[in-house]
Amino acid sequence: MPEYKAPLREYKFLLDEVLDMPGHYASLPAYADLATPDMVDAIINEGAKFCENVISPLNGSGDAEGCTRHEDGSVTTPKGFKEAYHQFVEGGWPSLAHDEAHGGQGLPESLNVVISDMVSSSNVAWGMYPGLSHGAMNTIMAWGTPEQKDTYMSKLVSGEWTGTMCLTESHCGSDLGLMKSKAELNADGSYAITGSKIFISAGEHDMSDNIVHIVLARLPGAPAGTKGISLFIVPKFLPTSDGSFGERNSLECGSIEHKMGIKASATCVMNFDNAKGWLIGPENKGLQCMFTFMNTARIGAALQGSSAAEASYQGALTYAKDRLAMRSLTGAKFPEKAADPIIVHPDVRKLLLTQKAFAEGGRALVMWAAKQNDIVKVGQNEEERKAADELLGFLTPIAKAFLTETGLEATNHGVQVYGGHGFIQEWGMEQLVRDTRISTLYEGTTGIQALDLLGRKVMMSQGQSLKNFTKIIHTFCKEHGNNEEMAMYTAKLSELIKEWGDLTTKVGMSAMKNRDEVGSASVDYLMYSGYVTLAYLWALMAKEAQDKLAAGTSEEDFYKAKITTARFYFTRILPRTLSHATTMVAGADTLMDLDAEHFAF
Repeated sequence: MPEYKAPLREYKFLLDEVLDMPGHYASLPAYADLATPDMVDAIINEGAKFCENVISPLNGSGDAEGCTRHEDGSVTTPKGFKEAYHQFVEGGWPSLAHDEAHGGQGLPESLNVVISDMVSSSNVAWGMYPGLSHGAMNTIMAWGTPEQKDTYMSKLVSGEWTGTMCLTESHCGSDLGLMKSKAELNADGSYAITGSKIFISAGEHDMSDNIVHIVLARLPGAPAGTKGISLFIVPKFLPTSDGSFGERNSLECGSIEHKMGIKASATCVMNFDNAKGWLIGPENKGLQCMFTFMNTARIGAALQGSSAAEASYQGALTYAKDRLAMRSLTGAKFPEKAADPIIVHPDVRKLLLTQKAFAEGGRALVMWAAKQNDIVKVGQNEEERKAADELLGFLTPIAKAFLTETGLEATNHGVQVYGGHGFIQEWGMEQLVRDTRISTLYEGTTGIQALDLLGRKVMMSQGQSLKNFTKIIHTFCKEHGNNEEMAMYTAKLSELIKEWGDLTTKVGMSAMKNRDEVGSASVDYLMYSGYVTLAYLWALMAKEAQDKLAAGTSEEDFYKAKITTARFYFTRILPRTLSHATTMVAGADTLMDLDAEHFAF
């Protein structure tokens, strides 16, 4: 299993230099006195120690042991998980970015994302348990009544209780309009919730005192489809008036899914049998309310993609510097050794640089999105908050789908660097592939995210969301257009944002005649969008590195590596847009002309 080391210098470069997070926090009165540079550094350093020393060592053993369901429906997590979670709670980590009124520390969400990034790189399965709670808290804060907030928030914020999201059912997958779970009004104003939910991460476990389920169900007489779904809070143990909990609710874990990866995360079938719950938000508006949770989860899944790339890169780089095989094509580089380390070989370099480009570029995208989230949450004026919210909405499907797809690619490259050893469990590289595979599926598959981007975000805004984003890139290119060192970046970006607009128009015109054209183009459109978005962020990082080198620095190697990786991205990875541009406008006919009955084997 690779030994995880938090990339502290990378965080400092991204947060302090590229994104100017110190200036960002200082500009927001809610954070100006709390998120000082010294405080931010101290929190990140302590988070690194926890991830490196406490949960990273549990990653391989947790995968091997998995979770155990007992006859009474209870679930035991792998050895060390419960103790690590208690240490996490004692350290105050669950409360970091939550409202002080409920016991939180009131720090920025973007700072919490850094901690989540380290947790995910070091042990993604363990991170699922506190990770789901974060979305539950956001949902209750956005839609809950004052009484619901008083009942649940302080316990969730402290980490004494954890949360889940209970959406899908065995027959409906992502099409929640087909769900059948029902809710019937009780005499005391609560509801009786009945139904079975599948794929419920952290649905049952032994790490917290109580589990608060956020559940979708239908009221009697509700409209069919997604317009008739309501949202409910359904706790494992019913809260009492003194703030603790009492009797067990009528719900249980029916089974644990047997999964390809994240085996240490309890993914449960949850059965609700007239379980007591309380309506959260308006009747029949549950899906709208749940999107508060889902958007949080989608950014979390995006982060899992880039953090997996980081973890795999760290393991692959260490191995490539140590493993001896053959000689360099240009002559021995380590003549005193029996063979050269494999890092001298161009193909191994390509694999490593691809991992590095996706890990560091993906982290930049997640943190840029998190910066927008800070503004949405505590920005000083409505115009600023609205602009940030629109940008975040546009970036979310790109970040979720593109970063998980490229994260999966990066973990596969990690196995390739190890060769046959990568296929063996003891090295831990194949676990990263298995763990990362789910990230492209849950919280909406890549195809669903692509439809959200092209169909909802771009087409339904008549292209305005795209124009708003490409304007940011255009402004950057215009500002640095006369800088010779930036020419390779600005020229290509200028070309791509024009093509992006032209392709959008072409797809839109085709879709006016045949709506299948949107579905036909959408995944290629999203991947194209992702490559261009990451190119912009790599251009930002290259510019910062160039400025530091021009000013004089004792860290020349660090900044030169940034420029080299940016050049690699633009010359070796960004040309992938060529194939996506071609296939997205190839038309739906080749996909739809074959009748369903003619698909045969």
